[in-house]
Amino acid sequence: MASLNAPRPVRESSVPSGVRTASEWSWRLLAIIALAGVVIYLVLTFHEIVVPVLVALLVAALVQPSVALLMRHRWPKWAAILVSLLVLAGVVGGLVALVTWQVRAGLPQLEHESVAAYNRARDALRQAPWNITDAQFAVFLRDAGTLAQKDSGALIGGVLSVGSTTGRILADTLIALFATIFILIDGAGIWRWMTGLLPRGGQPALQAGGEAGWRTLTSFVRVQILVAVVNGVGIGLVAFFLGLPLAIPIGVVVLLFSFIPVIGAIVSGIIAVVIALVFAGPVQALIMLAGVLLVHLLEAHVLQPLLVGGAVKVHPLAVVVGVAAGTGLAGVPGALFAVPLIAVGNAMVSTMVRVSRGTPPESAVEEDSPANPG
Repeated sequence: MASLNAPRPVRESSVPSGVRTASEWSWRLLAIIALAGVVIYLVLTFHEIVVPVLVALLVAALVQPSVALLMRHRWPKWAAILVSLLVLAGVVGGLVALVTWQVRAGLPQLEHESVAAYNRARDALRQAPWNITDAQFAVFLRDAGTLAQKDSGALIGGVLSVGSTTGRILADTLIALFATIFILIDGAGIWRWMTGLLPRGGQPALQAGGEAGWRTLTSFVRVQILVAVVNGVGIGLVAFFLGLPLAIPIGVVVLLFSFIPVIGAIVSGIIAVVIALVFAGPVQALIMLAGVLLVHLLEAHVLQPLLVGGAVKVHPLAVVVGVAAGTGLAGVPGALFAVPLIAVGNAMVSTMVRVSRGTPPESAVEEDSPANPG
């Protein structure tokens, strides 16, 4: 009877421990990849809602410090939010009005110089060693236009997929506006409600991860605005001193494109150099190229390591791969949101891992974070 109750000897597995470890890691990685695939599919399917909400998060992160500053001076919360949003709208509207005014004022000169540049290019190609006829030149222009339209389809398609009609653009704008207001009013309550839907044991880590992610997002937005302003002002000044038409619009375009890492710098630099080549000549184009390279070297070797690196804490290779993947998946919106999403995700996961291990987060929660308004 005692022999029946005796524990049976544990049979050792014939599978090596290394194979077991690899198999355990493999199915967990497959589960993570499958979850990421489902999330990406849902985001692409409901992009008309997701994109405005992501825009709202960026805008809220941008104006939150001014809201907190006004509230510290005993402004009512609703007044601080309203004034901050109105100031931001005024700045954006002012830039749009300035560009529109500059383009309308310089349109006659632009048309005249465009025709002159076209004639110069055609006359130069007629001579040796090119010897291109007018018919060949027309075919070349047609093929170049077709190629440019084909290659820009991915980027333009991302914009058109977000809002191809006036009604959709208006709906997206209203969603982004209301989401921004509610995030500024009760961001902490929204995040607590979301974390409250999960098991109680994981709520502290997720709450700490949300606070770390918000701090990273606010830091990224502030630093990225500074980098964009430096790029826009620097390249705009080079265009102004070269006497190029539309120097101010060039600076504004560079400023806006600078919010898209890597791709934005390349595209805006090409635009500035092409304008200099067409309307000024090859010497001015080379000077413009030198100015663009100088500004971007300043960004890459001074601003990025000192400012962006501390705010984002993501390896440059991850930034390049993330921007490329975001552009391929969602066009311009994907390129715009790739880096902040990677930075926020990295901060959240790192903090959650530390909290789950009993290690306190690296830094205290800021007072102006909506995840912990204090």
